[in-house]
Amino acid sequence: MSIIEQEAKSILRKYKRIDSWFISRYGMNLYRGCLHNCVYCDGRAEKYQVTGDFGKDIVVKINAVEVLDRELDPQRRGKPLVPGFIILGGGVGDSYQPVEGTYHLAHRTLELLLKRHWPVHILTKSTDIKNDFDLIKRVNEDSRALVSFSFSSTDDSVSKIFEPGVPSPTDRLHTISELSDKGIDCGMFLMPVIPFITDKWDMLEQTVQDAKKAGVKYIVFGGMTLKDGRQKKHFYRLLREMYPDLLIEYEHIYRGNRWGQAIRQYYQSLNMPLVELSKRYQMPLRIPGALFSDVISENDRVVVILDQIHYLLQIRGKRSPYGYAAHQIAQITTPLSQIVYSIRDIPGVGKQIEQAINEIIISGSSSLYEKLMYHF
Repeated sequence: MSIIEQEAKSILRKYKRIDSWFISRYGMNLYRGCLHNCVYCDGRAEKYQVTGDFGKDIVVKINAVEVLDRELDPQRRGKPLVPGFIILGGGVGDSYQPVEGTYHLAHRTLELLLKRHWPVHILTKSTDIKNDFDLIKRVNEDSRALVSFSFSSTDDSVSKIFEPGVPSPTDRLHTISELSDKGIDCGMFLMPVIPFITDKWDMLEQTVQDAKKAGVKYIVFGGMTLKDGRQKKHFYRLLREMYPDLLIEYEHIYRGNRWGQAIRQYYQSLNMPLVELSKRYQMPLRIPGALFSDVISENDRVVVILDQIHYLLQIRGKRSPYGYAAHQIAQITTPLSQIVYSIRDIPGVGKQIEQAINEIIISGSSSLYEKLMYHF
């Protein structure tokens, strides 16, 4: 392991529009590289420009909190930031990986977000988040906190193979229970589901059962991507050693897609059991509106719910115009309640979507959304 201390010029990463998976417009990476060393992590991919050995060489942004403080200071900004969750955690380094015990960047970031009254959505695989339980509770009481734990399954033996530097799923589930007991809303990001290994019905069902028992409020799932280059080569080395018979199956579904995606048919086959399990165990497959509707702006609330409706229809094999409407609305800066009589002029907004938008403006939700998300 090597530690490289680096001074950052900027920390806050701004998205073009609100992300309906994470309910955020802003994120950050306090560290680059990750000692969790998950075999499937796409942070290794060349596009993220993480130098060195991803699982051993860690860049620490030692001035991250000071830079972030300046970036959050409203007196220093010409244009105010849009209300919503700030993501603590990223794809190129878990904020609670072992070096956090030395540098305390995540802890100090939470202290800053509390001072600035910003809601936070924490993404992690680490049980070391327990060191900040009291601080997270204070942020939650002040503005709001969500904590999402990443899993590929809840099978400890599989985790040892694919997540060598991560606390066991059993320990992560126990940490979720402790957070839930403190009134913190927690979710599971079942990402990635590993093809032909953790996508089997029995393992998926056990994972959903375990999540439900631990107090998880939602499960957001996604199939694995394998980008050509370092990520794919690293994953295939383990596959040849531990699961050589699966190589031909992987070659069949991963065909060099520029985003590292498997063929569409595979993802469609993954959707069906997860939809069935969500019904069986009454588990939402996106972060529910009740956990964010009073945190984000009116327009962002409409965008997120329309995006989620689009997703929930698609995984059921149905066509949906809601995603296009959400994309168009994301370009609008005027509050929708001020243009309610001209909503139909927005490209992609027909009668049904107009009704959903009006419901969201008035009540914060829509009947179709509630049916898809909660009526199992």
